[in-house]
Amino acid sequence: MKRIPVIVVAGFLGSGKTTLLNHLLGGSRGTRVGVVVNDFGAIGIDAMSVAGQVDSTVSLSNGCLCCAIDVSELDAMLAKLAPVVDVIVIEASGLAEPQAMARMVLASENPRLAYGGLVLLVDAAEFPDDLAKHLRVADLVVLNKVDRVGDASALAAEVDRLKPGVPVVPASFGRVDPSLLFDPRPRAEFGQLSFEDLLEDDGHEHDHVRYESVEFVADALNPLRLMAFLDERPKGLYRIKGFVRFDVPGHRQRFGLHTVGAFLRFERSAWPASGPRRTELVLIDTGLDTAAIRAALEDCVEPDPASVDPRSMLEVLRYTA
Repeated sequence: MKRIPVIVVAGFLGSGKTTLLNHLLGGSRGTRVGVVVNDFGAIGIDAMSVAGQVDSTVSLSNGCLCCAIDVSELDAMLAKLAPVVDVIVIEASGLAEPQAMARMVLASENPRLAYGGLVLLVDAAEFPDDLAKHLRVADLVVLNKVDRVGDASALAAEVDRLKPGVPVVPASFGRVDPSLLFDPRPRAEFGQLSFEDLLEDDGHEHDHVRYESVEFVADALNPLRLMAFLDERPKGLYRIKGFVRFDVPGHRQRFGLHTVGAFLRFERSAWPASGPRRTELVLIDTGLDTAAIRAALEDCVEPDPASVDPRSMLEVLRYTA
C-alpha cells in the first residue's frame, strides 16, 4: 500500500507560507497535492477563494485539493485526503507551534500516512529573534525573501549556529523546487527519478536555485556504514530518495529510503517479482562535491552481506515506518 507523505510547512506570520504553497501547487506537474490550512482567516491561495469556515474543501482543475480545518479535526481530514492525493502539505497557522503540528502527524495511526518532515520558513528581511525553539524540529529551513537583503550568508550562518547542520535553502517569493519536498509527478515507485526528470525544463525560466543530482546504483550496502553516512550528510544535501538492499540475514526486504533535510525514514516492502534487487538512490544537492558523495557511498557497499551481524540493522530499524 502506497503511503502518502505529510509535510508540515511552518513559520512566523508573514514569512511566506501561503506564497510557498502557491508555488508548490503551480509546479506540481501532475502530482495531486492536498493542502490543509490550519487557519480561520481568509486563505489566499491563488485560484481558490476559500472562506475560513471549518472543513471547507475546494477541488482544483489540476487534481489538487485545498481544505480549511480546525486543528482538532486534522487526523480526520488527513484520512479523507489520503486515498485521493499523492502528497499532503499542511500549512500551520503563523501562531501554531511547529512541534505540536509535527507530533499530531507522527501520532496518526493511519497506515496510509507517513510523516514527510517539517519545513520552516524564515523571513530574511524580518529575521526573528526567537527562532531557536522552532528550529529544534525543523528538517529543512527555507530562508525566504533573500531578494530583500542582498547577501544572506550571515543569516544562513546564524541559522547554522542555532541548529548546526540543518539544510538552508535560499528563496525569493517562496520559489522552492517541489522536487526538494516531493515527486513532481506520480511514479509507480519512488526512487527512480533521473536528473532530467527532477529538473525538467517546462519552457520557462526557473526562479529557484538549480540543483544537482547524484545517481547511485550498487548491490548490498553495509547498514552501519550507511547510517554513518546519513548521520553526517553534508548540509547542502537536501533530499535522498530510492531503495536500499542490505541482504543481511533476517533483513532481505527492500528498504525504501526518504530524506528531506534532516528528516530520515525507511520503509520496508517486498522486492518486485521481476527486475534487479539492488540499491538505487537519487541524491539532490547544490554546490557539493558530487565525486566525494559518490565515493562516500561506495565505501558503504558491503561485499559479503551474509557475514554482517543482524544486530547492526538496529540503527536502520529505528527509522523504519
